[in-house]
Amino acid sequence: MKVQVRRQEPEDAEALHDVYRQPKVIWGTLQLPYPSLHAWKVRGAQEPKGMVRLVACMDQRVVGNIAMWTMTSERRRHAAEIAMAVHDDWQGKGCGQALMAAVLDRADNWMDLRRIELQVFTDNEPGLRLYKSCGFEVEGTYRKYAYRDGQYADVYAMARLR
Repeated sequence: MKVQVRRQEPEDAEALHDVYRQPKVIWGTLQLPYPSLHAWKVRGAQEPKGMVRLVACMDQRVVGNIAMWTMTSERRRHAAEIAMAVHDDWQGKGCGQALMAAVLDRADNWMDLRRIELQVFTDNEPGLRLYKSCGFEVEGTYRKYAYRDGQYADVYAMARLR
């Protein structure tokens, strides 16, 4: 099966709600367990200025998403941050790679962004492999960044420069 990437639509709220209910997704992101479907519907209906939201589809089913938002400061308008997740059942099947390729194409060839930033838990080996394969480098470590599974976890600050 081929991964298809497209713009996120408000109708994707239920599928994204399902993605963000997955144990690995909760573990690997800053999301909390038991997300609200209503919150996903509200989020999907809003399109903040400078935000790009894409979804990955397998057999027309939304199985992951990526969001990129540009910095609002005049001195940082060359930079953006990204966050992503892929449904537990579809991890390791090319969805993350397809989402990253699409958002980086947008950043490089349509928005002239020079710096893309992200944070990833230091023990998220699949995420680290993906980000490094896309040219991201670790720039530092935020110690005890987020509370997860009853303890504080570190994250890497990563960036890709162009």
